[in-house]
Amino acid sequence: RWIKFEEKVEDGGERWSAPHVPALPLHSLFQLRTCLQKGTVLLDLDATSFKEIIDKALSGQPEEGALQPALRERLAALLLLQPQHQPTKSLLQLLAELGLSPCRGRKRGCPTRHPPAASSPGQSEPRTQISKTPLKEQLRNRFKKKVLPGAEAAHVAVGEVEFLEKPFAAFIRLRCAVSLGSLAEVSLPSRFLFILLGPPKVKAYYEVGRAMATLLSDELFQRVARQAEHREDLTAGIEAFLDELIVLPPGKWDPSARIPPPSRLPSPRRRTTVDPLDQQPRGNGDMTAAGDRASAGHPRSGEELERTGRLFGGLLRDIRRKAPWYGSDFSDALHPQCLSAVLYIYLATVTNAITFGGMLGDATANMQGVLESFLGTAFAGFVFCLFSGQPLTILSSTGPVLVFERLLFSFSQDHSLDYLEFRLWIGLWVAFFGVVLVATEASHLVRYFTRFTEEGFCALISLIFIYDSLKKMLSLADAFPINWQYRLDNVTSYSCTCNLRRLFNPILTCLSTLHHPPVLSIQSPPAIPAGLSRTQCLDQGGHLLGTSCQYVPDVTLISFLLFGGTFLFCTALKRFRSSCYFPVGVRKLVSDFAVILAILASCAVDAVLGLETPKLLVPSELKPTNPARGWIVFPFGANPWWVCLVSAVPAVLVTILIFMDQQITAVILNRREYKLQKGAGFHLDLLCVSLLMVVTSVTGLPWYVSATVISLAHMESLRKEGATSAPGEHPEFLGIREQRLTGLAVFILMGVSVFMAPVLKHIPMPVLYGVFLHMGVTALNSIQLTDRVRLLLTPAKHQPDLAYLRHVPLRRVHLFTVIQLLCLALLWVLKSTVAAIIFPVMV
Repeated sequence: RWIKFEEKVEDGGERWSAPHVPALPLHSLFQLRTCLQKGTVLLDLDATSFKEIIDKALSGQPEEGALQPALRERLAALLLLQPQHQPTKSLLQLLAELGLSPCRGRKRGCPTRHPPAASSPGQSEPRTQISKTPLKEQLRNRFKKKVLPGAEAAHVAVGEVEFLEKPFAAFIRLRCAVSLGSLAEVSLPSRFLFILLGPPKVKAYYEVGRAMATLLSDELFQRVARQAEHREDLTAGIEAFLDELIVLPPGKWDPSARIPPPSRLPSPRRRTTVDPLDQQPRGNGDMTAAGDRASAGHPRSGEELERTGRLFGGLLRDIRRKAPWYGSDFSDALHPQCLSAVLYIYLATVTNAITFGGMLGDATANMQGVLESFLGTAFAGFVFCLFSGQPLTILSSTGPVLVFERLLFSFSQDHSLDYLEFRLWIGLWVAFFGVVLVATEASHLVRYFTRFTEEGFCALISLIFIYDSLKKMLSLADAFPINWQYRLDNVTSYSCTCNLRRLFNPILTCLSTLHHPPVLSIQSPPAIPAGLSRTQCLDQGGHLLGTSCQYVPDVTLISFLLFGGTFLFCTALKRFRSSCYFPVGVRKLVSDFAVILAILASCAVDAVLGLETPKLLVPSELKPTNPARGWIVFPFGANPWWVCLVSAVPAVLVTILIFMDQQITAVILNRREYKLQKGAGFHLDLLCVSLLMVVTSVTGLPWYVSATVISLAHMESLRKEGATSAPGEHPEFLGIREQRLTGLAVFILMGVSVFMAPVLKHIPMPVLYGVFLHMGVTALNSIQLTDRVRLLLTPAKHQPDLAYLRHVPLRRVHLFTVIQLLCLALLWVLKSTVAAIIFPVMV
């Protein structure tokens, strides 16, 4: 059978082979051309049953090659016999048959080694004629799930027949596709039939039949066969096929070797430029090639970035574009995959909020802390997902904004200014500048962002995620010191006892005064409780004595094991989708919930071991981290009046930072390779971020902008793939589940997290840092820069066959990569120093 690729019944007849590229002998194509030139060709035949087709094919022979009536009847009887289809059985059925009723000899129901077409009417077991209705086996055949909707079956019948003296060949095309009863393996309508029977002295029938089947599975020849009006059109189609044929020298490869299907198929559009593009068939390979062409594309040519020349023209166009999709943004989220995306992104966002909240608390003397980070993320993210143009974007605190907050707090302390009031005026100016940028359609500058800029920015943010996760893990060695001084040989001298003696010192003094000489037994307390725990001892005012009192279990070691295990488990389960184990549905389910399964498994390991690893700490009270501040920041009173005007200067830098961070992330998310259908909203997104700056500044909450890595992880967790694909072919990428509900659910959970502390406290922080590392590595592997860095370390002989290496000299590719790496290093140095305030300008 053929669906793009060939599958054969293996010896023993119990299984189909793996799909492979059909390898055809060249002479079989020449013989096929001869069969079409001399045999029967019936085009647009009106028939509703296989018997009617056979009768018309036998009666429509050329006069010089017509068969005798007796031979014609025998041939019709042979062709109308019921074919023996390859049984499709589950693993349980095969095991049951193997254990209960093993085949011995040639019993009924056991597969034979002889192909059905080679059987003759005189065989030992009588066979019934073809049924006009599909058999139960056809209707129950699970292979039908692999067939694309709208597909048709073509039938190729070849074999050796003893009573024929010369070959009989017929090619039939029906006017309308009809179901031919029990003829096909799967019940599908049929349009094309090819029959080739002849005397045993000719051995090439089998290869001619394979050539015909291969031609009928070729999209371009299908078009020729559908449109042909004469037999000459069919032979011309074979000639065109021969023109594209690639011949492998016989001494250079093994003909018995099966060529595996390629990862990507060439598009038929590359093979011909005659027909209009809109008439090209759309198969899996077609879409894959289209994705290849679009992978290097940017939305710079789209309508989203065209200037209208009117104030707020781009914003109004964004609203008009997104409004019709608003209802479907909620209905499209009703899929189990969205649940896994919510849990995954929620845990990533919680970890990010805690990490950046802690850093903000250290940088601003707790003027902004973990609670403010939670509330701000929940509020800003919810509003953005509700009203933005691209709701797949996830808002979060980012590294560059954190650096600015640290510098702003230091400047306020040095010049005796109130930090929150100064920050309020900067936020108001940033919001004003943002609205001006939206009104003047400044987002059209996005069209000038190139791959160089996108990859540099994405790589920087990904490296920040990787660096922060590793830095947090290494810092555990300070909180839980590794016992370098432990010596197994000295284990007998290790001890730790509770000393409560100082509690009894006054009593001891009184007793010494009353009795002369003092009684020795009174020097130790008369009733020291035995078996006190460390906590009980310290609670009672005692202190610990001994060489092993400072012993701490190697929490750092198990933390690193949880960290690495979570990362590897996430990676392995994500790749499980392309595994060869288990059915497709199970693989998709495991891949969709990969991160959640990895987190649950790591939490279970941590719970079984019972070590006091650092856990996720969520604030449980709704009050500001710093008791000296309130929930509302007043614009006047704490600072001189001129601060509101001077704030415009640093606000310009923050505006550049917000604009670049927001729009570069938007460009990456709206690439054509993701096949988004509902359009982008660059102006609307920038307006939402700008207006949120007002609210977060007035309430003293952190500033938020699109988080590149978390947003990319959100997109990847919502990938749609085709349910049907040809055997041996990768599932077709259909796009992203574009909706608002996953983002809204994530940020609602963020707000509720304040009341979920008893549950969340069981999640170890190393596990979440492992998720951080997975997100950073995944985002880093998604850019071309990573592939080109690998090329620097790979000898030319072993380099992959990448498209750009065919057209660009290798030294130019390396030069481009080195310049990009130098710019990335410069950005990293700037981010890590006091000069970080000019970071957006350098981008």
